[in-house]
Amino acid sequence: MSETTPLRDTITQRPEPSNDTEELRARALKRLQDRRGLMAHALAYLSVNVLLVAIWFATGVGFFWPLFPIFGWGIGLAFHTWSVFWPEPDEAQVDREIERIRQHRR
Repeated sequence: MSETTPLRDTITQRPEPSNDTEELRARALKRLQDRRGLMAHALAYLSVNVLLVAIWFATGVGFFWPLFPIFGWGIGLAFHTWSVFWPEPDEAQVDREIERIRQHRR
């Protein structure tokens, strides 16, 4: 008796996704992966720089040399954050840019 009930078949069968749904899903997955990557970057930044400050403190609290990697890496982290949270251009912005390019070509 390997028959399935009609109710079970309707639950397990998913409706065929439309192209729009697939595109939205792909965009959502990319955004989630980007945010996860940013969190990993921020965690690495924090961990390594805390370690560097601890080394600086343990070696005699002279010139605060961890400032250089903190500042340099912080610039990279800021750009990574910007790339994740800055909104992508919408269709209206793309259309305006196409129009500007057309006007400059004349």
